[in-house]
Amino acid sequence: MISPSVIDTIGNTPLVELSRVRDELMLDGRILAKLDYMLPGYSKKDRAARAIIEGARETGELAFGQTVVELTSGNMGTGLAIVCGVLGHPFVAVMSEGNSEERARMMRALGAEVVLVPQAQGSKPGEVSGQDLALVEKAAQRIANERGAYRADQFARAGNPQAHEMGTGPEIWKQSGGEVTAFCDFIGSGGTLAGTAKFLGPKGVRCYAVDPDRPNHPIQGGGYSMPDLTHLRGVELAGSVTVSGRDAKDAARLLAKHEGIFAGFSAGANLAAAIQLLTGLEQGGTVAIVMCDSGLKYLSTDLWE
Repeated sequence: MISPSVIDTIGNTPLVELSRVRDELMLDGRILAKLDYMLPGYSKKDRAARAIIEGARETGELAFGQTVVELTSGNMGTGLAIVCGVLGHPFVAVMSEGNSEERARMMRALGAEVVLVPQAQGSKPGEVSGQDLALVEKAAQRIANERGAYRADQFARAGNPQAHEMGTGPEIWKQSGGEVTAFCDFIGSGGTLAGTAKFLGPKGVRCYAVDPDRPNHPIQGGGYSMPDLTHLRGVELAGSVTVSGRDAKDAARLLAKHEGIFAGFSAGANLAAAIQLLTGLEQGGTVAIVMCDSGLKYLSTDLWE
């Protein structure tokens, strides 16, 4: 089948059982990994980018040729650069200098204008805090107002969780043959967890939030110490799992070495959380996780030292 554009290839990523990791760690249960790092922008954020932009065009909120602006750690920006490029919208990505350089380079290559915002005083490169994100948000608001642009606003637009309620969740359920018993995801905007939980929760799947163990951490793209995320309001969760940057790094390396899955920090965090669940509350079950983005986006960090 020939797709009319790369946008039409977003979704339906493979679901892979991590049996080699299970055997290496002698876990009681199964871990199923959704390979969203295989999407065109190498991250799960392609799903939300497509849903938000197509939805805004359908309602008329986004006019033909209008500029789109969004804050990003790089993944949402990459997805938006792809979608906006195909659909004819100039795109401005506003990102903290604390994020890896590969992300900015990729967005520029895809036609985006990238505005880098200096980190808050005391912040460490490679560790983007809630204070850093607040500075990025302020800059994004200013640029959107100055240019009369549409804010994609992944933290508020309903298209974000809807992309996962209509896509990620049903795909996991169908591909697993309805055998998944738990799902966990590292929280950034909360869209993936919220949308997937809305679909899987009513089917008896226990869904967990994955959080970093401290405010400043190396797991880019989430864990911003933002307790009141719009997408997670009213979403029933079974609980949360806390992981360290060290655990996330070790798990990402485990994925690469034993499963041939070259994914990033947040994918490592998800695997570390799934391991915790199978040695505790979900022992003997089947835990589904998302491989959020590609390890190629972290070559300048210490993830692959």
